[in-house]
Amino acid sequence: MNGQLPPEVERDKDAILKEADGLLKDPGKRRLLGNLLTLGGLSLATGILIRDEQSIKKILERISRFNDDAQAALFDPNDMAPEYPRSEIANPFPFNAFYPLAKVPQVDAESFRLQLSGKIADKRAWDLPALYALPQVSQVTRHICVEGWSAIGEWGGVVFSDFLKRVGADVTCKYVGFKCADGYHTSIDMPTALHAQTILAFTFRGQTLPTWYGFPMKLRMPTKLGYKNPKHITEIFVTNDHPGGFWEDQGYNWFGGS
Repeated sequence: MNGQLPPEVERDKDAILKEADGLLKDPGKRRLLGNLLTLGGLSLATGILIRDEQSIKKILERISRFNDDAQAALFDPNDMAPEYPRSEIANPFPFNAFYPLAKVPQVDAESFRLQLSGKIADKRAWDLPALYALPQVSQVTRHICVEGWSAIGEWGGVVFSDFLKRVGADVTCKYVGFKCADGYHTSIDMPTALHAQTILAFTFRGQTLPTWYGFPMKLRMPTKLGYKNPKHITEIFVTNDHPGGFWEDQGYNWFGGS
């Protein structure tokens, strides 16, 4: 993972993957894993004596961190998500947010400025004409929601790794974070930020991104679940401090791979 994994995870990566593969393939081990997901089993698995709510919280945080590390070890930045013919694009493509359609933020295009902060050399703000003038690509990929549904859509925009390099982002950092006009925030690992299919999207089906799909821009990552794809982005920052996220801080898995 290009040095992005914690040293102890990098050291044990092969063992983690081998054990995970064994758990998935062996029905007996799957049952054992299920049985461990009791309070007593969790205590044995983590070495924490469960006495109160705080202990349970520590256990869940430890399991979540292990889950993140395992997913990071499995992630291959050279693997591409499937792409589809335009005939398979969902029509209409579903709207989904933590608020109803009537609450979608209305961002003023003329006054909008994308803010940059953190470990970025050139922190000058970007207006929309400057962003739209960048070389762009398009992709027809599947959006997968943690709620159990999926839909194929077409997004166009700048390859995010190109944008990060253009503004002098320190790509040796661990995380890229996002703040949004609707109050949402999230963050991703740097290897995913640099993935060839991760784009800063300005269009949907060849047209300016509609407000309900994230105007003025969203991050589109077919390698991540939907809640990791922020809409209405107003600020991008690069950091080595774990930034968390809107849903992640409420217990959702941080890595969020699809």
